Amino acid sequence: MARRQLQRCTKPTWFKKDLYVKASYRTLSFEKRGQHIAVVTLQRPEVFNALNTAMGEDGIDLFESLALDPRDLRCLVLTGAGDKAFCSGGDLKERKGMSNQAWARQHLVFERFMRALLGCPIPLIAAVNGVAYGGGCEIASCCDFMYAASHARFALPEAKLGIMPGAGGTQTLSRAMGERRAKELILTGRPFTAQQAEQWGLVNAVVEGPRLMEHALETAAAIAGNAPLSTRQIKQSISRGLRMSLLDGMAFEIEAYNRLVPTKDRLEGVLAFNEERAPVFKGA
Repeated sequence: MARRQLQRCTKPTWFKKDLYVKASYRTLSFEKRGQHIAVVTLQRPEVFNALNTAMGEDGIDLFESLALDPRDLRCLVLTGAGDKAFCSGGDLKERKGMSNQAWARQHLVFERFMRALLGCPIPLIAAVNGVAYGGGCEIASCCDFMYAASHARFALPEAKLGIMPGAGGTQTLSRAMGERRAKELILTGRPFTAQQAEQWGLVNAVVEGPRLMEHALETAAAIAGNAPLSTRQIKQSISRGLRMSLLDGMAFEIEAYNRLVPTKDRLEGVLAFNEERAPVFKGA
């Protein structure tokens, strides 16, 4: 714990009481877009934003911090630097010559990063701006939903390397596109296009590259305009409910619903409707 605190104190923090300061990470950038939206960018363009240990550690730091305190953020967009790659997968140059023990330790970092993405309470949109192979496809698939540039390509080629997806790929793809399609793609390791990803249910929409971020931010703004407590409860209800029976999922939904009834935002939403004006939600 002491070592982690020391590391966090050596860089600027944007978790100040009344002010956001751009976070300083080795492999990620964080940029506020208005009051309630932020863009997180994977920043290793010289290697097509390949996932290395530092990126995993940075991702853990950022997304676990967001889970502890979302502040006034209501939607996040995750993308990659440049226009060629979202993330090309695990950095195999870093992995060259790794012992089994070192490989396992690194993979624990990646696993924790994926759990931090899945556990982020803030709605998270992936804007896939290019290649999303291996771990890159898994990172995007851990987001709530994704948009892809028309030139984007996806693949889970781990079987060609003597391993298998180990950061959620066998689970997230199966849930998004069905068991048979996921088995075909993961067992063969074949790449597939953004258009195929949309057809098969992995991607929500395919957008021309120059409009990708604009499209993602438009959706983020629509989400951010809704009551933040509502969107977080909706996200949790869908994500957890799908892992339950229908009746258990409905019971979980009601528990989430009942948490919203006594909120000020619920009162504001009804009042704004009756006064024929836009609601002003405070997240309370």
